[in-house]
Formats: sequence, C-alpha cells, structure tokens
Amino acid sequence: MIADSGQILFAVQDGHYVLKFLGDVRLTLCSNLDEHLRSILRRDDITETLIDLTETNNIDSTSLGLIAKLAIKSAKCNLPKPTLVSTNPDVTRILYAMGFDSVFLLLEEMPASCKDLIQVPAVQESEEQVRQRIIDAHRVLISLNDANRDEFKDLITALECS
Repeated sequence: MIADSGQILFAVQDGHYVLKFLGDVRLTLCSNLDEHLRSILRRDDITETLIDLTETNNIDSTSLGLIAKLAIKSAKCNLPKPTLVSTNPDVTRILYAMGFDSVFLLLEEMPASCKDLIQVPAVQESEEQVRQRIIDAHRVLISLNDANRDEFKDLITALECS
C-alpha cells in the first residue's frame, strides 16, 4: 500500500538510474529529493535516467521543478533525455502543460519493471534552506515556458520577500 504522504525511491544499476515517486509527493520531500539529485548529478557513471510516476497520486510544483532540473543538467552533460513515465492522466496533463515534453521523453506506460529500489535518504534542513530549494525549483519551471513564468512569478516574489 502506498503512503498518502509520499515516498521517493531510487535504484542505480549498470549506468541506469531510476527514480520512483509513490503517493502524494509534496514539498515536504523537496530537501530529500534535491540532495539526492545533487549526489546523482555528481556521478559520472549514470548514462540513462528513468523517472517513474506510475504510482504517483499527486505531485507539487516544487518536486516537478527539481526533476526538471535533473533533465536540464542531463542535457548539459550531453546525456540522452531522461524518460518520464506517467499513467495518471491528471499528472500527465500537468507535465505537458509545464513543458516537460521539451526536456523529457514522456511515456504513458511503464516500459519495464523496476526492482531493488532504495528509499531516498531523509535530509534535515532549516526553514530557510527549504524555502531556497522551493524558489530554485520554481525558477527551473519558469525557464521551461511562458505559462510557467506567469503561473509562478508571484510565488517566487513572495518567497524571496519572506
């Protein structure tokens, strides 16, 4: 059974990196996710990335901004576009609206099963550190398209002023 609060799992094997989101993925997981992605992006043995949203009920814009950052940094390292799988029509609609199809290969069914996934380690941070991660994640979303810029500019302004 998937926890409503959400979980993030991962696996790395033979250059393949899999990131799986379960349940309701919200900003409460952003520090864990951001730190984990930073460690993955420092590795030079990752050649392909798959993000599995097939068991994701909801995902917030902060989490989406962080995984968008992964795709953008992958492109800067001349890696193939990460694959992102979403079987939830509501989540898929959000992905397309936010321009994820420009930085990910979007699929609506899982191409293969995942095994040996490990939960992303928890990170303890100050409120200020979490706020900065939220701002950074939304800046990445703003960079994807004009609709995102209009959607999130006021949020970023409010967070920067607090």
